[in-house]
Amino acid sequence: MIDASKYIQQNPTIKEVADKKETVWINPDLLPFAVTDGVCQLVVSDADIADAEERLRRFAPFIRRCFPETEATGGLIESPLEDIPAMGKALEETYGCSIPGRFMLKMDSHLAIAGSIKARGGIYEVLKHAEDLALAEGKLTESDNYAKLADEEMKAFFGRYTVQVGSTGNLGMSIGIMSAALGFRVKVHMSADAKQWKKDLLRSKGVEVIEYADDYSKAVAEGRRLSDADPTSYFVDDEKSVNLFLGYAVAAKRLKAQFEEKGIVVDADHPLIVYIPTGVGGAPGGVSYGLKRVFKDDVHCFLVEPTQCPSVLLGMATKEYEAANVHDFGISGMTEADGLACASPSGFVTRILGNLVSGDFTVADNKLYDYLRLLDKSEGKRIEPSSCAAFAGPCSLLSYPGSRDYCARHGLTEEVLGRSVQIAWATGGRLVPAEVWEEYLATYID
Repeated sequence: MIDASKYIQQNPTIKEVADKKETVWINPDLLPFAVTDGVCQLVVSDADIADAEERLRRFAPFIRRCFPETEATGGLIESPLEDIPAMGKALEETYGCSIPGRFMLKMDSHLAIAGSIKARGGIYEVLKHAEDLALAEGKLTESDNYAKLADEEMKAFFGRYTVQVGSTGNLGMSIGIMSAALGFRVKVHMSADAKQWKKDLLRSKGVEVIEYADDYSKAVAEGRRLSDADPTSYFVDDEKSVNLFLGYAVAAKRLKAQFEEKGIVVDADHPLIVYIPTGVGGAPGGVSYGLKRVFKDDVHCFLVEPTQCPSVLLGMATKEYEAANVHDFGISGMTEADGLACASPSGFVTRILGNLVSGDFTVADNKLYDYLRLLDKSEGKRIEPSSCAAFAGPCSLLSYPGSRDYCARHGLTEEVLGRSVQIAWATGGRLVPAEVWEEYLATYID
């Protein structure tokens, strides 16, 4: 346990966070990309990201064979990038804010197979583990057609091994669905805040779901302990995994390709501003890192967290990293944004983003459902409450003194912002059952 009181007394923003108020933390340690590049390359290099991208290409025939919904993309798992001008107008009218530039939604909420951003990192790590095992046993060469991994012989081979993960829901679904498709035995350790429909879906795929009355950190710790005791088991560690991080980082080059298809230019006069909902930090961390590697100082990456569980903000703002826990600051950690309910952040991610991320907005739970309804009404699109946290960023960029000052210091004038692209990164939603959507749409919180 850390001494939270000293940080609350010394830092007005941390006091606002401890008071569960909506606010923004602007990263005082953000540095020009050229300054951080060398150190970052030592941790996760461009070559590492390129290797991950190539591995996903090798697996495309397998994915295409097992998951027909990926036929249109040739077995690559990628999401649409869509304009949402009506949502931008609805937000401006409802909240009296200004959202200049081109407003877009990156719909990782609708990624194939797992229906969330976790389909990037989670599925990638499972695929890499499967490849490592098959290569080591002479069952596969990199020049093979990986569609063979769907054969019964290969499923029997992978059935000798177990994959385990701790999750609040979406990571568990990506790990569980892909591991089961390969033939692995799968155990998903789920925290108390995980939604029932996610547990039911996993069990329908043959996944063993182990439930805990405690929070995410407990589920991860128990999953890691049990996996470590089994020599045939592999644990996907959301708090520390470089492989998860790499799977997320691949998103940046794919986004660049989507920009090129749409004729969108990103440079100093046409900046990119991205807002990503954040739990333990792995997915938004990997995506942000990839974006900085591709767009450098022309992209501004903001994280968004619920006021009841802003662990990444606290980890970075205090520089206590994984030692920071929202409970130490008198914050419950209980939030409607189940995918963001991580009381302590990833130490790996909070350290690597220390000089790269622009800031972190917090949002109250009641707004998640209000945003959900606005998006459904204005654009006819549905994303999970956790995903809707992203909208707090563009709504607040020009509302808080801290973020307005950030814009002024970084040349984001009214004129420049008018030429910007602002992206709300949707993190989950495609697999939500119809009856649950009706519950979401009817949920109002005071």
